[in-house]
Amino acid sequence: MIKHLVFFKFTPETTEAQKQEFQAMLDGLPGKIAEIKSYQAGADVVRSARAFDFALIMDFENLADLEIYAKHEHHLPVVERSKGICAQVASVDFEYA
Repeated sequence: MIKHLVFFKFTPETTEAQKQEFQAMLDGLPGKIAEIKSYQAGADVVRSARAFDFALIMDFENLADLEIYAKHEHHLPVVERSKGICAQVASVDFEYA
């Protein structure tokens, strides 16, 4: 299995409405991309100086499924949207049993 984690730091100009719209885009992906085995996402509640603003966690069966997701027609608009509202995006992908 592959665990896919993504962390988002919004720009100071990003509005609450834009953040909610972005989360709705993300929340819609599991219903559109069969390769996503599990999905969780949410806003940071601690708000420490080193924290990102939002994170998502997804599980995939294998690296091939993660690659399908990365290039999927429903995922690409989310990537593009993140470029307009995020100052930074970081990710980690790792294998687990």
